[in-house]
Amino acid sequence: MQKSEHPITLDAAQQQVDEWIRTVGVRYFNELTNLGILMEEVGELSRIMVRKYGEQSFKESDKQKELADEMADVLWVLICLANQTGVNLTDALQQNIAKKNARDKDRHQHNEKLR
Repeated sequence: MQKSEHPITLDAAQQQVDEWIRTVGVRYFNELTNLGILMEEVGELSRIMVRKYGEQSFKESDKQKELADEMADVLWVLICLANQTGVNLTDALQQNIAKKNARDKDRHQHNEKLR
């Protein structure tokens, strides 16, 4: 994994996306439009993943796509949805990690499929 010279927190990312939307993007698309855009972006990410790591071959139109850029597109729209719905992604992620630590602390250690 490549480290950035300028790391960004989730809080800062939410603020930067909000600033961009309000100054350059004019306004947020509505939540359902952004949900549709998120699904489109996940589809584009999936297309690259199944070609790079799966069995499908690249089409000429896929060869210019960058995995990191597609992941960033997904993250961008997810951040937009978080901003629109009042979700603090830092808090949400910390709570999700705590939930997984409590719920799954032994589950994967005893999964024979993961050995």
